Amino acid sequence: MSTSTRTGVTVVIVPPATANGPLHVGHLSGPYLAADIAARAARARGERVVTTAGFDVHQNWVLTRAENEGVDVEKLAAAYRNEIIAALDAARIQYDVFLNPQTPSYQHGVTTLAADLTAAGRFPLRELTLLACADCERTLHQSYVVGECAWCGAEAAGGGCEGCGGYTSAENLIDPKCNRCGGEPRPFTATVPVLPMENYRDELVEIWLRAELPDRARRIVSHYLEHPLPDVPIAYPTNWGLRGTGPHEGLRLEVYAEVGLSTVYGVAQSLQPGALGLEATAEAWSEVASLWHFNGIDNGFYFALFWPAVYLAAGVPADAIGGAQVNEFYTLDGEKFSTSRNHAIWANDFLTDEDVDIVRLYLAWDRPDRFASDFTLSAYREFEAYVRPLLDKARESGPDRSDATLPAALAAADVTRGVAALEPRRFDPALAVRAVLTGLAASAPGAEMLLSILTGR
Repeated sequence: MSTSTRTGVTVVIVPPATANGPLHVGHLSGPYLAADIAARAARARGERVVTTAGFDVHQNWVLTRAENEGVDVEKLAAAYRNEIIAALDAARIQYDVFLNPQTPSYQHGVTTLAADLTAAGRFPLRELTLLACADCERTLHQSYVVGECAWCGAEAAGGGCEGCGGYTSAENLIDPKCNRCGGEPRPFTATVPVLPMENYRDELVEIWLRAELPDRARRIVSHYLEHPLPDVPIAYPTNWGLRGTGPHEGLRLEVYAEVGLSTVYGVAQSLQPGALGLEATAEAWSEVASLWHFNGIDNGFYFALFWPAVYLAAGVPADAIGGAQVNEFYTLDGEKFSTSRNHAIWANDFLTDEDVDIVRLYLAWDRPDRFASDFTLSAYREFEAYVRPLLDKARESGPDRSDATLPAALAAADVTRGVAALEPRRFDPALAVRAVLTGLAASAPGAEMLLSILTGR
């Protein structure tokens, strides 16, 4: 195994928000706020940083929602895009590149890169047997299919299993059926581009050995170390998604492939504006020292396996892939946040009514990173009552050292520990919040700088 000595740009990926609804507090507590804090800390260390954010319009259940509500899907997506951007701004989440699938430049850049990868033999065209609904004739993929995960037995749709994080498709689910009309599957053949992930096993093994990944993600990796890596379709003959060009004419890009390719494209545009196609994109990525994903555990297959393989195919150096910081599920009053059931605290509303400093500190402190956690308004209010006096003093003239619970030297050491906790490889924002509160109470050196990273002020 080689040890990377690369110097250059740090890339932080804020995952694209799905355009099926506004952001809620559960979203912020997971990857969104965490990625912003990590990027701010990297800049404070003097690193050159590129962050990407965006929104995902091509999950086919976005189309399903639009059809069910009888509205134009592009208008629905654009409305949620505006809400998503407003929430990111209100939460002070910064980004250098916003990936908007509804713009011609994005569409041209991503589809050109995909076509170049097929021309280069990295996304080869293969004739596959796929499944379609015998009744409504939809190609069964993503949300159009539901069945039982062959790995853990949980009910799962196409794409990924929330139970175990493994890869799911109509072809590997047990007892698949149409998730739109309940119809039975029928096989058909189609020629589509695929990513033969097994071709990248050696490079992926090297990445897995040194990358930062949580235990649950490593269990996914361990499963695939014992089994062949799948050939994953990059495009489908279907009714929703980014339209392919060149060798992909008549197909729509598979949304998870689109997300990975858009990351490659977007970062290249930030580093070398105008970079288009495989060769120019790979050249731009030669400037990157490390790439860090911030994701929920339900995307385990993608951040641990699939996206690294996409990056390798696109010419991203293997030693630039640093790993992922991952959150477990964040619940609300003991139940999963649910857009469809309106069981959520919407980010825009909450950030309008509350002190953003305290919201960011609380969600960083309560982030479900190592285990699932539960948001309750009563706990938030208790945190607010404890923290507000410290923040008020810091905002006015600095805290009164008489309130300190630790001697100054120990508080300073705690602040140092909190700053170090925001490096991607050891990322622990809850520790950083505890450290900054200790530091503010004792007027410790560096506490104000750490506070500005955590609050975004």
